[in-house]
Amino acid sequence: MKISGFTIIRNAEIYDFPIIECILSALPLVDEFIVVAGNSIDNTDEMLKSIKSDKIKIINTVWDTKKYPKKGYVYANQTDIALHNCTGDWCLYLQSDEVLHENSINVIRRACEKFHDDKNIEGFLLKYIHFYGDYDHYIRSMHFAYQREVRIVRGKNPDIHSRQDAQSFRVIPDFDYKDYWQKKGTKKLNCVLLDAYIYHYGWVRDPMKMTPKKKEQDSFHEEIDEKKYESQYYDYGNLSLLPVFKGQHPEVMKDRVKSLSWQKYLRFEGERPDIGKTYGLKYRFLNFIENKLLRNGDRIGGLKNYILKSRFK
Repeated sequence: MKISGFTIIRNAEIYDFPIIECILSALPLVDEFIVVAGNSIDNTDEMLKSIKSDKIKIINTVWDTKKYPKKGYVYANQTDIALHNCTGDWCLYLQSDEVLHENSINVIRRACEKFHDDKNIEGFLLKYIHFYGDYDHYIRSMHFAYQREVRIVRGKNPDIHSRQDAQSFRVIPDFDYKDYWQKKGTKKLNCVLLDAYIYHYGWVRDPMKMTPKKKEQDSFHEEIDEKKYESQYYDYGNLSLLPVFKGQHPEVMKDRVKSLSWQKYLRFEGERPDIGKTYGLKYRFLNFIENKLLRNGDRIGGLKNYILKSRFK
């Protein structure tokens, strides 16, 4: 049995992506790691080459933002390139701001072995912790960011493709690589939920880099209002309203956590964090039920790009 890892990246230095930690976190698990590196204008290529491992294969690309100008298609297309260059029986996808916790490696390996010959199982769901503002606070709301998502899929299947803006995966037979949001003719993957965690650091960036990063990301989804991005630094809002993280970050993140340098831009009073509908009465009620009464990660409503078949610890 062979396990591949894959990711995409562009401008890791400019936008403060933990790409090195992302890749390092997967190397103990995988037999190869495919990195699709877009046309960066910073030192991303040098950062990737600094990781000394013969498991890593770098594929250089140019993001086709003319063909894929909106709705995040370009992220899905680049992810497809990475996936279809994998040669493993199972393929682990980490976005470049996601880090696999080392405590999850054993359960993932056992699941890949257990379900290797069960062709009815097409993927695995991993659980999430979404950090926000700094490394001490996280978002508990399931209606701001997903608490589980498809992050391992069967390899060597040309009909499995990245979904939407690379959030997930679906079976799309004879895909023409045009509409990554299409529903007609697609099939959700049959998945097993693993007791394994990805730590997401997409909302933990130097505030001076967060604003331009968010501007670029938003521009790949829709027309943007330039005035929204005039501030020199991103305001994460009142972090005291978020739960405090009591656990341990992945070992590969230790130096990055210690080097946080934007404390002066953080605040613990005043306006709430801008995290969508989280503070509305409806979503506070749903969050209470989901966090207190349902099984870990279960959610009322919302988008699910998978069919949950079973759970595995």
